[in-house]
Amino acid sequence: MQISLSNSPFKTPQLFPFHHPISKPLTNQVPIQIQSTHATVTSAIKGPTSGYLSEISKAIDHEEQYRLARSQVNRKGLELEGYSIEGISIGGQETCVIVPEFKCAFDIGRCPVRAIHQNFVFITHAHLDHIGGLPMYIASRGLYNLKPATVFVPPCIKEDVEKLLDIHRTLGQVELNVELVALDVGETFEIRNNLVVRPFKTHHVIPSQGYVVYSIRKKLKKQYIHLKGKQIEKLKKSGVEITDTILAPEVAFTGDTTPDFMLDPHNADALRAKVLITEATFLDESYTVDHARQHGHTHLFDIMENSQWIRNKAVVLTHFSSRYSIEDIRQAASKLQSKVSAKVVPLTEGFKSAYQ
Repeated sequence: MQISLSNSPFKTPQLFPFHHPISKPLTNQVPIQIQSTHATVTSAIKGPTSGYLSEISKAIDHEEQYRLARSQVNRKGLELEGYSIEGISIGGQETCVIVPEFKCAFDIGRCPVRAIHQNFVFITHAHLDHIGGLPMYIASRGLYNLKPATVFVPPCIKEDVEKLLDIHRTLGQVELNVELVALDVGETFEIRNNLVVRPFKTHHVIPSQGYVVYSIRKKLKKQYIHLKGKQIEKLKKSGVEITDTILAPEVAFTGDTTPDFMLDPHNADALRAKVLITEATFLDESYTVDHARQHGHTHLFDIMENSQWIRNKAVVLTHFSSRYSIEDIRQAASKLQSKVSAKVVPLTEGFKSAYQ
């Protein structure tokens, strides 16, 4: 493209988005042709105009930052440890994190379209930005003739959730078919023949719980390891149980919580799952750790302080305050990355760039 510089008194060059036309150049201008991301000047410029080159460079750098920010905004989903993690989580507005391999969504604040085709929903607590989309989710599955979903909730809110759905059935005069399961901390539910889920205790301002999804594996018992294949097969045919069932934690989701969940030995599986999806509502000194705790949330500084307990291979940070930009979030994630061996990735869908 061409950028024209006027010989009139200096004005900072403007960065024109591609979708806006650039006004016609004024007379007596010196054309400078830029052929790539790094400016290539085809006309020799002498005298006062040479000071303009640094301004052009700044404009180009700004445009590069803008394009990078847009690519971050448009990126959908994360690929971590063999799982796709996608969705949106903005503190106080909406949380719905989807793992398509499990056909499940964790929380459902506003029911994004892609959540409708997930067969399971795990509700961590009853704040609207985490449960508000539930009636719409159930109704939408009926609209698409999908089988009734299975929705897991903390036992203490099941009755109220049933009342909520009854109200929507009456208001909309519709059927809302769903299997509502009260699943308590420590209980196990088989969601398919090789996957189970267990809730774990979290600490929010209202009753809450996280979830760990486990894969089920069979491992030969120690007393049979020395046997040959034919001997093992013979024992198996005779009805002897030759394997132990091993539960391997794959993905853990905390929902809203203080970092106290990290200090509970009963929650060890959440901290050794392949992927931990946890909140980090506050990221910097503008809000204190105490402020975060008073509101039942986690500050990034708290995660850093307790980083020695993290044994996960990947950590997905979520639920940032809407006051933060993508650049703020990425910078904060890099701070945590320096403290842990796990790969740290923020879920930034729905957040704006400082360059927008």
